[in-house]
Amino acid sequence: MKLALQVDDKDNVATIFATVEKGETVEVRNKAGVSHPIIVNDDIPYGHKIALVAINPGSHIHKYGEVIGMATATIAPGDYVHVHNLDSTRGRGDIGKGE
Repeated sequence: MKLALQVDDKDNVATIFATVEKGETVEVRNKAGVSHPIIVNDDIPYGHKIALVAINPGSHIHKYGEVIGMATATIAPGDYVHVHNLDSTRGRGDIGKGE
């Protein structure tokens, strides 16, 4: 089974360490080594992000324990998280830094 890593407990996305296709199941492993399966809703390239939970528009997206952006659309568990549904907040003075 292909692997995705959730580095921090606050993370609502995980990084996939394989290219995956819609409908595949990946093993999401957290820092404690506990894992659970998630079905992928989209084709996702190696090294990109998959949503672990539902994320509403305007909600912060956490990766590696840090806010990396805000959702611009409704994101479901298993969705590909990238520029089509994420607005980066890094280095921007017009958007709050998050939590």
